[in-house]
Formats: sequence, C-alpha cells, structure tokens
Amino acid sequence: MSSPAATIAWLADPSGPGCWGPPEDLALPISDRGLLLADGVFETLLVEGGRAWLLEEHLDRWQRSAALLALPPPPGVAIVKPLITEASRRSGIGSGIRSGALRLNWSRGSGGAGGGGSRGIAIPSACTPSFWLQLSAIEPCFEPVRVIVSPTEERSATSLLSRCKSFAYGPSIQARRQAREAGADDALLRSTAGGLCCGTTANLLVRRNSTWITPPLSHGCLPGVMRQRALDRSLLVEQPIQEQDLARCEAAWLINSLGCRPISHLDATPLAGEGTGGSLGAEAETFWRQLLLPSRG
Repeated sequence: MSSPAATIAWLADPSGPGCWGPPEDLALPISDRGLLLADGVFETLLVEGGRAWLLEEHLDRWQRSAALLALPPPPGVAIVKPLITEASRRSGIGSGIRSGALRLNWSRGSGGAGGGGSRGIAIPSACTPSFWLQLSAIEPCFEPVRVIVSPTEERSATSLLSRCKSFAYGPSIQARRQAREAGADDALLRSTAGGLCCGTTANLLVRRNSTWITPPLSHGCLPGVMRQRALDRSLLVEQPIQEQDLARCEAAWLINSLGCRPISHLDATPLAGEGTGGSLGAEAETFWRQLLLPSRG
C-alpha cells in the first residue's frame, strides 16, 4: 500500500533557489500586500498521473489576470513546469497518489520606503513580488451538490476583480458559509447585472431545451478554463440565466478545473430534470474529461 501523499509547498526566495516544505512551515513577510490586502492572483489546476492538465491555458489566464490588475508578469512555463515536477516527486502525487490540486500564487509583494513596506492601499513605486505554490492530494469531484442562492453576496458585472482569480474571495467565503448554515453544500451568486452568475468556486452550466448555456462574462462570472474550452468546442453557449431557468432546467452543473458537480437541489426542491445516484455524476464526469483532451478539430 502506498503511503499518503504529503501536501508540499514552495516559496520563492529572491536571493536563492527557494524553499520547500509543508505549507505551515513557510512564511511570507507580514508586509506582503497579498496577505494584507488580497492584492494578488492565483491559478488552481489538476495534476493527474504526473501531468499538469491545461498548464498553458492556466498560465495564460494568470498572465492576463496580472496585467489586468497592473501586477508584474508572473512566472511562465519554463519556471513553473520544473517546479511542478519537483513538487510531484516530493509529495508522491502522480505516483502512489493519482491526483492533486496545484495552486500557483502571485502577490504584488512588499515595497516602499526603507524596504519595510508602505502602509495603506496606494501601490508603492517599487514592489518585490511574491511567488509560491502548493500541491495537495485531491480526487476530482463529481458528486451531486445541493445549493442555495446567496441572500447577500453578488458578483460585480463591472469590477476588474470579477475577470480574474484574485486573492479576494470574501464574498465566496460568506456565500459558502450561508449555504452550510442552510444545510446545503454550496451557494449560487447573483450578478449585479441581473440573474444568476456562478457558484462560489465554479462556473454555472444549465441545460435548457437540450442546449447547455452559461452566463456571459459581462455578468461578472470568472472566465473559467473549462468553461472556455466548452465554448470553443460549441458544447456551450452564453445566455443570461434566471432563477426560474434553474428551477425548470433539464440539468445544471458547477464546473471548474477540479471537477464537475451536478446540482441536485435548489434550496429543498429537487431540480426537475435531475435523476438520482451515480448517473448524475457519470454524465458530468464524461463531459468534464472530454474537455481535458485536445480538440479533434
């Protein structure tokens, strides 16, 4: 029997090769803007069988997100790929343990007069960015999920933060807390433009009249990698989604790079088109796994 995989982390060191260790043993300066102000961007991707799935797509989005928020460019594939290989070796993920979740983090870091960091939200003229990663054992998830619609949290249709994976996850954290307090698994967030937008950590897909639809980016949903691959393959179209669409849909899923979960209930009401048991997850997994593969076109 293989030993359990260890969660492994790496933190860049501007003066050396960086440090490996358990996440709780590594530390950022308390002046880091990622820690103080959530001023950074990240990517989460699947490492399975020793392979980092869709690495280039995630790194492209990471670069775009950083540019959108006027952050320095994060590392590219030449730096990241060897680190993934070493993280897999150190953790055992990809050998004895089949799959893991890799999180790549890029903070604006620290800077300011005296090198000790500046106070306040204004961006210092010179910052030293922080880069770290973490690889944790997970299995892609396809289990049905019960959801509510958050009574308070929304996605902004106009904010730059809605267009990238920033560290600022406060609304999702509160919506997920509300779901758990209501006896559900997750929450859907409305858009400030109207209608439903997404889950706390996943894009929303709804099948209506035999067509899969997802809210447009103009409604504030994250430009998810798996969402975009489905659009590129004409498996999905962009349309606004209202709560009544969800109540009457043929199926509804929450999809991200770590799985695709069918929505079984909205509040306490079963979705009309959803069945029960493993068939829900089987269809979602088939759809999700085909998106990992290269296009045949």
